[in-house]
Amino acid sequence: MARVAGIDLPPNKRAEIGLTYIYGIGRSRSASILKEAQVNRDIKIKDLSEEDLSRIRAVIDEQGEIEGDLRKRVQMDIKRLMDIGAYRGLRHRRGLPVRGQRTHTNARTRKGPRRATIAKKKAPGKK
Repeated sequence: MARVAGIDLPPNKRAEIGLTYIYGIGRSRSASILKEAQVNRDIKIKDLSEEDLSRIRAVIDEQGEIEGDLRKRVQMDIKRLMDIGAYRGLRHRRGLPVRGQRTHTNARTRKGPRRATIAKKKAPGKK
């Protein structure tokens, strides 16, 4: 099984798709990595030679942050926004959408499940 950046790549996927299982690598970055490493992007992960994998690892190492380092940087960026009191930081702190979406009706993913409304008791009638 091919292991790159601490992630086991799925053996039956094409190389271009398999690399996207690494956090921080999408389709376009995956294609550029394979092009720079001179590896055919249509080859299956299980068919990659050890030499191909080492070239891919080298290109990924020189290109920049992935996995843990990238996750840490994103978390630090969010924490910085919260510390300086930016609007985006306040939205993160409250668990609301950050990028200007409406919240009156939608945003259930960020807000969580609806809270049930509590029915009021009827006042006793006058006699």
